[in-house]
Amino acid sequence: MCGIIGFSGTANMKVMESMNQTIVHRGPDDDGYYADEFMNLGMRRLSIVDLESGKQPICNEDCSIWVVFNGEIYNHLELRKGLEQKGHRFRTHHSDTEVVVHLYEEYGEKWPQKVNGMFGLALWDKKKMKLFLYRDRIGKKPLYYAYKNGGIVFASEIKAILKHPAVSKDLDSRALYQYFGLKNISAPRTAFEDIKQVLPGSFVIWRDGGIETQAYWRLNFSSPLEDITEKEAADHLFELFEDAVKIRMQCDVPFGAYLSGGVDSSSVVAIMGRHHSRKVTTFCLGYEDQPNGQFAGKMQDIYYAREMSRRLGTDHHEFIITADQFAETMPAVLSAFDEPFSGTVSTYFLSILIKEHVKVALSGDGADELFGSYLAHRLAFPIEKYMELTKRVQGPIEWRDLSEEEKLSFRPFDNLESFCFLQSMASPSISEWRRRLSVFSEEEKQQLLTKDFLEAVGTSPPENVYDALEKDLTATDALNKSLEIDQKELLPNQVLPFVDRLSMAHSVEVRVPYLDYRIIEFANRLPGTFKIKNGFVKHIHKLAMEKLLPRELLRRPKEGFVQPIYSWMRTSLGGWMHETLGALPSEIFNQEYVKGLLKRYHTREENQNAKLWNLMCFGIWYRCL
Repeated sequence: MCGIIGFSGTANMKVMESMNQTIVHRGPDDDGYYADEFMNLGMRRLSIVDLESGKQPICNEDCSIWVVFNGEIYNHLELRKGLEQKGHRFRTHHSDTEVVVHLYEEYGEKWPQKVNGMFGLALWDKKKMKLFLYRDRIGKKPLYYAYKNGGIVFASEIKAILKHPAVSKDLDSRALYQYFGLKNISAPRTAFEDIKQVLPGSFVIWRDGGIETQAYWRLNFSSPLEDITEKEAADHLFELFEDAVKIRMQCDVPFGAYLSGGVDSSSVVAIMGRHHSRKVTTFCLGYEDQPNGQFAGKMQDIYYAREMSRRLGTDHHEFIITADQFAETMPAVLSAFDEPFSGTVSTYFLSILIKEHVKVALSGDGADELFGSYLAHRLAFPIEKYMELTKRVQGPIEWRDLSEEEKLSFRPFDNLESFCFLQSMASPSISEWRRRLSVFSEEEKQQLLTKDFLEAVGTSPPENVYDALEKDLTATDALNKSLEIDQKELLPNQVLPFVDRLSMAHSVEVRVPYLDYRIIEFANRLPGTFKIKNGFVKHIHKLAMEKLLPRELLRRPKEGFVQPIYSWMRTSLGGWMHETLGALPSEIFNQEYVKGLLKRYHTREENQNAKLWNLMCFGIWYRCL
């Protein structure tokens, strides 16, 4: 999906031909300023619902409202029925895109509050001469735009916007500066100076050459459910989750699911099996090369996925990747992102397999960010407890001075080694200790990057993302504060991009039941003690799934899906690592500092894995520009 509005028509036509996308264009007058109609030049939307009559763009009865749309509205049939009762007439058989047109007619600019779905879409109101760019509540679908000289270009991919001659390919140094701490770039910035991203739960309005942004939905942890019991919470969560899975199974094409063998994906597949007349088709990724270190002696998720497939009776498929294939494919992976990214990229490879069987796959993504699982989540309560103790004794706390009861309160950091790590992380400010989990610290970035690049960043570097987030938190307890940060930053800027962009690179649509807005709103009202209890993660989620999953799975410690890239860097991909790091652009990186990282890596003085992988991904992306 992409479009142009407010620029010269002659230039637009050339760009439209190269984009081969749906474009907003002004129509008959070649030199005017406003858009009069949507011109269909070959909209490349993955067709999932109403394959015959749902082609885009779609308009209302008098052709005054037009919509071009990337995504899905899961409750579109229910909404359509209500709109028909209000007198709206539909042309398509059951297109969810046409529902958006009539929702806007009925409810105005805040129509997304009525829908349950994922979307990045453009809506043109011809009578008001307004263009609206909408993104779904949590940011599942991407949507970018460039606002230049009163005109606007929009698309679901950055590479499409870069086709327009008015849009510069100059890099945004301040955005790239953030990448070296976060593994990704934080919206609304992108890697390119001229291009911005619509924020989750927001919409951009273009009118008469001017632009503004508004929010229609916000994350809210400020109304905790204080009188609910764990059983009541678990029962309600199960009801919400079951419906979220069911409505994401509604489509006119074959569908399946990711199955890693963990609690999250297994829960999704178990529910699907309850509401599907045939075996659920499931997919898992593994590795041909037997890795060392943390992966030694097992095939990661493959073993557990096979076991859960057997128990759930699925039609199971596996994609096994080699280290060489991984390295050879990384340019294509980072090209699909359009930006530097050093998070998980497994979705790209698994989607190669999925595409052979289905067009839609459900996944278990989002559960970690809702119910607590990552290191930053496990640290939250123990750091809070540590700061309480230091304040009480007015000094540092030593492990040997703690009572057995106090030690247990630091779970899972309840031994000497992990407690020392906790001490090194502790701070009364959540933004401060979250910063300590960054790939490169602010001080390290000053050494890593060249003087010229730092001058382009500016004398005052961008405000740290965590500082900005802490100022606007609505949560009150320690864990929920950390979860709110990740739902605002990690989820839309790292987790969801690797799910969506890397699957769509193979024309596979991934649906994420855990990020149904009803589940988000309910989970965010639960106290943190329901989510991580006595050091055990996702407690309320596992309690809700007891009726579905075997007890040994619910009690198995979370391992997470981790690419064995760090192991490969020390073995079969060592040469590739050195070659990639040796080609880093000298105008950006201090080469001597990079050599120092490599030296410490080989002498094992420090754990440099994440730093080197961060730099490798940047270098690969930079060469793809």
